[in-house]
Amino acid sequence: MVLRRTKQTGNGTGSGKRLAILSLAGILWVGPVIGGSGFTPFNWTGGSVASAASAVKLGEEILTSGAILMKYRYSTSSGTALADVVRVDLDNPNVKLDVMTGQGGQFTTRQSTEGMAEETGAVAGINGDYFNTSREGAPIGGQVSDGELMSTPSDLSGMYAFAVTKDGTPMVEQFTFEGSVTAEDGSSFELAGINKVAYTPESTGGTYSHSNAAYIYTSAWKALERPKNSSTTPTEVLVENGVVTQISANAALQVAVPENGYILRTHGKAADFVKQHLAVGQSITTDYKLRVKSSGKEVDPSTLQMMIGGHTILVNDGKASSFSRSVSSIGGTRARTALGYSKDNRYVYLIAVQKNSSSVGMSLNELQSFMTSIGVWKGLNLDGGGSTTLVTRDLGNTKPDLTFNTEYGTQQRSVVNGVGVYSEAPKGTLKGFTVGGSKTLLIGQTGSYTLKGYDTYYNPYNIGNTTVTWSSSNPAVVSASGGTVKGVKTGTATLTAKSGSATATMKVTVLGAEGISSLTAGSGTGSLSKGTTVSIPVTAKTTDGQSVSISADALKWEFIGFKGSVKGNELTVFSVDSGAEVGYAIGRYDGFSTVVTLTADGGSSMWEDFENAGYEVSFTTNAQGVTGAASITAGSGEKAGSKVLQLDYDMTGGSGKMYAYAELNGTSGKTIQSPATAISMDVLGDKSLNWLRAEITDADGDTVYVDLAKAIDWNGWKSLSADLSGLNIAYPAKLKRLYVVNVEEGQDERAKTGSVAVDNIALNAPGTISDNGLKTGTVQMSIGQKSMTVNSSKTAIDAAPITRNGSTYVPIKYILDAFGGQAQWNASAQRVTVIRGAVLMDLTVGEKQFVLNGKRMNADVAPLVLDGRTLVPLRLVSEQLGLTVKWEQKTKTVTIQS
Repeated sequence: MVLRRTKQTGNGTGSGKRLAILSLAGILWVGPVIGGSGFTPFNWTGGSVASAASAVKLGEEILTSGAILMKYRYSTSSGTALADVVRVDLDNPNVKLDVMTGQGGQFTTRQSTEGMAEETGAVAGINGDYFNTSREGAPIGGQVSDGELMSTPSDLSGMYAFAVTKDGTPMVEQFTFEGSVTAEDGSSFELAGINKVAYTPESTGGTYSHSNAAYIYTSAWKALERPKNSSTTPTEVLVENGVVTQISANAALQVAVPENGYILRTHGKAADFVKQHLAVGQSITTDYKLRVKSSGKEVDPSTLQMMIGGHTILVNDGKASSFSRSVSSIGGTRARTALGYSKDNRYVYLIAVQKNSSSVGMSLNELQSFMTSIGVWKGLNLDGGGSTTLVTRDLGNTKPDLTFNTEYGTQQRSVVNGVGVYSEAPKGTLKGFTVGGSKTLLIGQTGSYTLKGYDTYYNPYNIGNTTVTWSSSNPAVVSASGGTVKGVKTGTATLTAKSGSATATMKVTVLGAEGISSLTAGSGTGSLSKGTTVSIPVTAKTTDGQSVSISADALKWEFIGFKGSVKGNELTVFSVDSGAEVGYAIGRYDGFSTVVTLTADGGSSMWEDFENAGYEVSFTTNAQGVTGAASITAGSGEKAGSKVLQLDYDMTGGSGKMYAYAELNGTSGKTIQSPATAISMDVLGDKSLNWLRAEITDADGDTVYVDLAKAIDWNGWKSLSADLSGLNIAYPAKLKRLYVVNVEEGQDERAKTGSVAVDNIALNAPGTISDNGLKTGTVQMSIGQKSMTVNSSKTAIDAAPITRNGSTYVPIKYILDAFGGQAQWNASAQRVTVIRGAVLMDLTVGEKQFVLNGKRMNADVAPLVLDGRTLVPLRLVSEQLGLTVKWEQKTKTVTIQS
């Protein structure tokens, strides 16, 4: 037969694959609802147990006719894991599965799973096969899309594939490839594969894959190099419509493969065959097939609806299977992607296990157990870790979106292929609506809500100018005017949209302070001067991990040290109070606070720009075999003309957890003299996906690790910042090193070589705000005594320090009098607000939680009221304010220093 490739259209393919290091026998693969008012689009089942195992179904949602999204909670040895499963009904003619491939349906054009799904019109999709990230971007395993063999299985044992025949029968098997090319004179030569990157086959004992071999490259392969780094010089033959049109001896043809043909890429003995039996103008034919390794059964690719490669088998006959090849390089507790089918061959399960702030992920063994518990009869492992991505289309929407955050947040890996779920249904009539909009509002926040229609096959339906009326079950909590909804007070109300006899509802919760974990107003800093305007858009992070953007003027603001106003998202300074050199804009939402600190220098000071660094920078590592260099050198690009700290590293010779350190000032580090609430710097990224950290040694000798980036996922310069408040750093401290981390878990996903650079390290440091009334010195207080010594001078106080359950409590007013700062008491809220430098703390009597610069924190002890006086935990407050506390047990004396 003549090889051909059908161009991708709306229901075609598109894909994504990422890097995952696989140890493949001696080689290292780096692979990286009208009338249905009672219908609920998402059916929450309230935690019904899916089986005797620990899988609990949380709910399910219809995606399209024949496909549903099911959500599970699963208990693992590490904690709670969440898994999302798309179940496809192969008996339903309105849905089908196919492989998505790169951009434009081609290899060597990696794309995110969401990008492939959107391009091909998929209702849902997951990432697919493993691939070698150092190569062009083609799958390791075989791939068939709509009967077209796009890639052949690699000669690697134990690598399973998932397939569905055109009559709707699923299978999980190991496949081999057999094929030949025949010249016009009848001579033939064996084909080694189709659209393969260079690799080392396991059956050849180390011989390169393309040595003495013939491979076919179709228009599914976009790159002009076929393949790169093959260690062989090719003789290539261009075939169009079954006729040889060009032959390039000992050189690659510098042409793209046409839609009506292919390139026969040969070397050695295969090239001799070309020289002896092929000529321009002559006809040439190909014949190929797949074979099931276990049974020997031949499989014509044209009889397959789809096939995608994977890794080890996980489930066989409804039980956990032994692994078909080593899984040491893909072990650990990770996000996971898998495929399987039911015992009756009716259902296919697309499985994606989350690993993020809500889920701990699963080991492969746990994944096996989970799969069997939800009904998988036979299944295999796909590429996981940071590649694990699931996208699904909500009812009424026209395209799929990320269903949950990946291991690296909302960023999706660019991968080579994936599995798409496609609707084959005709256009139906309007069945119902869904409401779109936020399910969470803050008090005073308004949100726009939309109504989307879906048809009898649960596919999007354009409702056009349909008249819709909106109402709220409790206007005192949520008010509704048209599609604009406003949070009035805390509570929950049901928002209802109605058109004719069709209705749709959504529960909307208005959050109070108890539902917020942090409030952030812009950068939190600004310049204290008349006429200054500071952008302070407010972001609230809820306790369940949502981020909600609200207008700053939805908060109640109070100003200390200046007069001003907040309108929209801007803070404007009208005038500065006499003698004030630091100002505070405190915004409160239902009692929860955020603060913007204004100083003459904008609240941030340059700590190191490397222009005149008079100390040594050196490279060190923790692992044998890791090499590199660290130096202060001339910057490039936007940093041309400046000096930067550059760190080069090569970890290819190391193993395990590997660090590459840029040490400052030998082993001594550079001093951070005063307390700092945040650190920021410009970083030149290498998109290695390694971590970037800083290591600080504080005045007590404790080591503090600061995560600057959990994944270096960018190229070029980028500004980073990290919060230092709440880390209990005792000052003066020393920044000892900046370093790149390649941890052992998920190591297959990160590059082992690279180069990063750092410039303009700045600190937000309350102790460095010039002349703002902060003082230094020593204070001593004794338990039970209504007096204190300030810099050797004794003074009376009206409330004595006490101890309770091993903690010392003091009236904070006197500490602030001695060291600068102020305290405010809100009797109705039983709240003490403490301000010093750039630190603002809200503490509530009887509550161990407190708010520090807009972030909810936890403490071991709570403020208390004694004899009408409010006392606060000394060590907690003092250390957050940049003070050091020492306790003398014998004399029951507390010494506080700044």
